[in-house]
Amino acid sequence: MTSEYQKNSISLAGAIAMGTGVMIGAGIFALTGQIAELAGPLFPLSFIVGAIVTAFSAYSYIKVSNAYPSAGGIAMILQKAYGPTTIAAGAALLMALSMVINESLVARTFATYLLRGLGMDQSSWLVPALGVSLIVFAYLINAAGNKSVGLFSIVMAVIKVGGIALFGAAALWAGGISFEAASDQQSTQATGFVASVALSILAFKGFTTITNSGAEVTSPHRNVGRAIIASIGICVIVYLLVAFAVGSSLSLEEIVAAKDYALAEAAGPTLGQTGFYLTVLLAIVATSSGLIASIFAVSRMLAMLTDMKLIPHSHFGMTGKIRDHTLVYTVVIAGVLTVFFDLSRIASLGVFFYLVMDMIIHWGVFRHLKEDIGAKGWVMLCAIALDVVVLAAFTGMKWQSDPLIVFISLGLMAAVFVFEWLFLRKRSQNDAEPHSDMQK
Repeated sequence: MTSEYQKNSISLAGAIAMGTGVMIGAGIFALTGQIAELAGPLFPLSFIVGAIVTAFSAYSYIKVSNAYPSAGGIAMILQKAYGPTTIAAGAALLMALSMVINESLVARTFATYLLRGLGMDQSSWLVPALGVSLIVFAYLINAAGNKSVGLFSIVMAVIKVGGIALFGAAALWAGGISFEAASDQQSTQATGFVASVALSILAFKGFTTITNSGAEVTSPHRNVGRAIIASIGICVIVYLLVAFAVGSSLSLEEIVAAKDYALAEAAGPTLGQTGFYLTVLLAIVATSSGLIASIFAVSRMLAMLTDMKLIPHSHFGMTGKIRDHTLVYTVVIAGVLTVFFDLSRIASLGVFFYLVMDMIIHWGVFRHLKEDIGAKGWVMLCAIALDVVVLAAFTGMKWQSDPLIVFISLGLMAAVFVFEWLFLRKRSQNDAEPHSDMQK
């Protein structure tokens, strides 16, 4: 298995860049408007609450990753907690799929901002076509190897974190810190605000990218945790800066109306056409680099699941290593989602998959690993409770506005666990057959 992964190929800076790259790639560009739609005028506060929930959630991942860094981090955590069982395999596959869902979210965001910059219709077939084109480009970068991904991630992270920070500062300076959205008279229901936190959590979940590349990070027992903490901290600052900048430039109604390209829309009133086009360019850079980092991590997680014999694998006539094949699987699934789902439904799928997996992780670590890794049980129980509250509120809101996505999400999650149960059962039977023959 060591031949599948390149140890010490990702520096601490590269790991931080990878985490922030995935988070900022979709978190701020695609989700700001959707969060404002649910949270109302207090939407910047949703990012703060989301960061707090994420901090509780990250605790389990950091403690286990520091003790057992792995190239398939989350799959490793689940197997250590539950063994090679259906619940471990199903939850690991949910995590991988939630990351692939995030890739389709990023891809469509890229296409939406690009078409907005070109003044073209965003409801046309060009959105999925451009999204799939970006996925193919990200595949080619990943196929070039870890060093290419690490260097590209660092350069792009510096550009986009610096660029977004400048956007926020310039918008606040030009428009003043009046925060028009906060002065809107529309009231915010508590349920809507709590539901918006689910999307805010989705904006931070990119830290798991670092967990899934743990074995490839230099000095992983120290640097995996450091990279996770640093990437979350950077994103909190960036998200809040941008949220207040958008709120200062646009009313709540304008933010919601332009929810798929809110940052570009917010740049116009305060920064003019030049600011608008620079924001579009920044979105293109952020989404493309975020997609590259995410595909890198997902393909390695799927390779680890294959090595652990928790998912089936077929070469389909392809040459190369397992991770080369899982890279292809990742981009194909992401491409299909990009074609058939819009941004809102993609984000909803990601929320359901991620939060369910997250609760399974915390419960497993709490029950079976906390003594081994020296973790505090109350932190994990708090993380579970927060996930339950947020997921319940989000489900309630979606049940009212889009019940179909609730059914689709529940159906797909059930299908994942049934699929894993059938696969593991068949594998167990196949493993037992040679032993039975020998006994005869």
